Amino acid sequence: MTNSRLATPRLRRGYLAVGGTSAGRRRTAGLLLALGALLITGCGSSSSSTSAHAASTPSTAPTGSAAPSTQANGPIGPEGVPLEQGAELAPASTTSPSRAVDGVHCAPLEQLVYHIHAHLQVYVGGQPRSLPAAIGLIDPVGEQTPNGPFYGALKGGCYYWLHTHTYDGVIHIESPTRRIYTLGDFFDEWRQPLSTSQVASAKGTVTAFVNGQRWAHSPRAIPLVPHAVIQLDVGSPTVPFSTISWAGTGL
Repeated sequence: MTNSRLATPRLRRGYLAVGGTSAGRRRTAGLLLALGALLITGCGSSSSSTSAHAASTPSTAPTGSAAPSTQANGPIGPEGVPLEQGAELAPASTTSPSRAVDGVHCAPLEQLVYHIHAHLQVYVGGQPRSLPAAIGLIDPVGEQTPNGPFYGALKGGCYYWLHTHTYDGVIHIESPTRRIYTLGDFFDEWRQPLSTSQVASAKGTVTAFVNGQRWAHSPRAIPLVPHAVIQLDVGSPTVPFSTISWAGTGL
């Protein structure tokens, strides 16, 4: 970013700033086995290609046939991904205040040893809800770009290893070590509930999809692997799976 108040003044695509303990050993073997079914092409960072090596099994992988899908639409945001529509799911400001959560720390600079991206879209009663910018940022500050605001952390603030920069649903995973994080880690850091019956403030039966496939287990266990596209439907109806294209984004 060009703003001297920000902790990481790096530019990407002409106007974006994009930066760039391990509790992972305690992850269950079943969750690790699921990764083979979810891993797809990495985000362009050399670290993403080694995010996991295990093969999947029917007991832990997404189940059922591919869901009907549509391409996400809407104005293109500063990361080259369509901005999400609808009211914010919950305020970003509930992010845990600088302390470690699930082994995830808040650092003054973005960590780039392991740098990948995933996408989350939530529907409540069939209507889209947006993931707010600046989840995982302490003392966030926005900078206006031609495609909307982009958030970083002020000097003196910090970046959790899982965070959002804008309103496009992209979750940045930027860690000093290679570790498989989960959607539950992200919501815990955000201090918002996530279960089979609740997503943040929205309550109802939660139906989860990952890369167009039904996820049959707790949404908390969904791995944040390179370019995972995750959809959570709270209540009914369940809408067609909404995917995004990572091509040309640089993510």
